[in-house]
Amino acid sequence: MSPNMHVLSGGAAAAVVKAVEAEFKQATGQTIHGTFSAVGMMRDKLLAGEPCDVIILTRSLIDSLIASGHVVAGSARSLGHVKTGVAVRTGDAHPSVKNRAELHAALSAAQGIYFPDPEKATAGIHVFNVLKALGLDQSLSSKFRVYPNGATAMRAMAESTESHLIGSTQVTEINYTEGVDLVDVLPTEFELITDYTLGVCTRTHNPAHAQMLAELLTGDASAFVRKQGGFEF
Repeated sequence: MSPNMHVLSGGAAAAVVKAVEAEFKQATGQTIHGTFSAVGMMRDKLLAGEPCDVIILTRSLIDSLIASGHVVAGSARSLGHVKTGVAVRTGDAHPSVKNRAELHAALSAAQGIYFPDPEKATAGIHVFNVLKALGLDQSLSSKFRVYPNGATAMRAMAESTESHLIGSTQVTEINYTEGVDLVDVLPTEFELITDYTLGVCTRTHNPAHAQMLAELLTGDASAFVRKQGGFEF
């Protein structure tokens, strides 16, 4: 039997997976091997044949993987809904971003704008579309600091030596990253709420343990850390 339970997950759920590792190992003797990045990248890894027992993506991606036979039908379970937010480094002033004009001003004033991959990451795709809607996608392009996923983007912003920085990604990736603060969620006009959903992979090496992990990730065992990070359910 493999000593690992393989999880492919969007970065927003990384802390949730880590929070149940000890309980899962005590119950099964297995270690969780988690890979976390943009949901599109995680889907591509699954499709390319990477080992996977449990996968956590957006609801629509899980539904498509059920349809294609890569995820077990009936195994989909929601971890909760996550909004997309705006962040600054801890200690920096919090700009108001409650409407289009304020968000435009805050982004324009920044020397660096940190966000996830605008092609593979749910939040990155959305943030770039917001920048386009604000007419800032070209004029501010030299200020863009793009990373594979939101967690990496937030860590890079926290560690940067630049001044007047701003970032945007899922609120979970902001809340779970030391050195950055959540300013606010995006204005209602630009709101993005993502339903992070788990599915058991059809080629799991241990369906019973995969199901047990699914229950830990979506049940009472992880409820506190999910709420703390910004999951709503």
